[in-house]
Amino acid sequence: MRYDEAVRSLLTLGQELAVPRHARTQKFDLDNIRTLAAAMGHPERRLPCVHIAGTNGKGSVAAMLDSILRAAGLRTGLYTSPHLVRINERIRIEGRELPDAEFAAAFARLRAVIEALLARGAEAGGLRAHPTYFECLTAMALDCFARTGLDFAVYEVGMGGRLDATNIVTPEVAVLTQIDFDHEDYLGYTLSAIAAEKAGIIKPGAWVVSAAKRPEARAVISERVAAMGGRLVEIDAAYRVEAAPAAAEPVAQHAVVRAADGTRYELTVPLPGQFQVRNAVTALAAARLLAERGFLIPDDAIVRGIATVHWPGRLQRVGTNPTVYIDGTHNPAGAQELVAFCRQYLSGRRLWLVYGAMRDKAVEEITGLIFPLAWRVVLTAPQQPRAISPDVLAAMTRHLEPPGGITVVANPADALEQALSESAAADVVLATGSLYLAGDLLAYWQSGREAPAMPARLSRADGCG
Repeated sequence: MRYDEAVRSLLTLGQELAVPRHARTQKFDLDNIRTLAAAMGHPERRLPCVHIAGTNGKGSVAAMLDSILRAAGLRTGLYTSPHLVRINERIRIEGRELPDAEFAAAFARLRAVIEALLARGAEAGGLRAHPTYFECLTAMALDCFARTGLDFAVYEVGMGGRLDATNIVTPEVAVLTQIDFDHEDYLGYTLSAIAAEKAGIIKPGAWVVSAAKRPEARAVISERVAAMGGRLVEIDAAYRVEAAPAAAEPVAQHAVVRAADGTRYELTVPLPGQFQVRNAVTALAAARLLAERGFLIPDDAIVRGIATVHWPGRLQRVGTNPTVYIDGTHNPAGAQELVAFCRQYLSGRRLWLVYGAMRDKAVEEITGLIFPLAWRVVLTAPQQPRAISPDVLAAMTRHLEPPGGITVVANPADALEQALSESAAADVVLATGSLYLAGDLLAYWQSGREAPAMPARLSRADGCG
């Protein structure tokens, strides 16, 4: 099978978020992934791992922890979602995207298993329906990691936790990052309900790191850990950030972190945004628990791993004169962090905002937070069927029109180019609102900005975006 055939086949599979909640065609459970894993020889049981859930920050923490483990000399697999530019980004081995040929081979192996299980039928222990896009990618990651002879794996939850396809792993450490409102139609309309879904990754006897701040979420996590007979480390109780001086430029951040036992860490965090310091402390806490469990992760590996992490599409600066940022903020909690970043580093400069979002996001709340910062807004749409029309966005946000006005440019690349052509060298252009928009624009930017108008892509069927 060729790589392009494998990708095309994956993109035509079940779109979990493309149908209304409770529709007959919608499926959220672990039946398919468990059946697949059993038929593949249970690859999920062959590697020790960390499992990471949360509303925001879970991808950054996963990338940081993977970098720490590699700095300690471990051969790692990293599974994350969604991808920004290429689907291979989701499955990384020793820090590198799965090569095209290996990706195609992994899908070919999986397809043969699926066909055999469908032919057998559910009554005989097979599949009752074809696995979805995310289930297939998860199975491929499990299989690739097990076959490659790695030492460790890091898995990021796609959405929620309890019923996420990744939740068949039994991790050495479970990590919960910030928990806030997002995907309410699927996870619940209260923080307690959302936290309960995410805390579903906590299994009997689990060692758990939690970065949750909200009292409702903390209570749910604590109760779940107690019910499972586990051990809970809350980073706000176990660690203290003694110094995190504000940098003059939004580049590497420096923080002195002290653990409850007195161990002192001088961290350099290369990802912009104060919230990334908190993510770094979360990764540090998970690494220390792994060290307690017998994995050889010295303190200097923790420091080096955090200092060398690479995680694109999160306040990523890609250009200067004007300064250009591409960012994947897509929920209110993330928008609040984005506002804090802009006020800290971009105050006094004209901000040109390129904005596009998904229909199922809290668009009114997010735009109410970030539009008042802008001099001018250019509305666009990520190249996804779930994207909200920029014309609809314009009607929704008319009352937020900034001094420079609001313009609609449907194609993301053209929207970015318009902002660049009209802005001055001292201005800032910020493209945000969706990880899918970030992916579209990173692909365009990396192409040398000479690509033709981007065609619409099939939905990646992820919960984020």
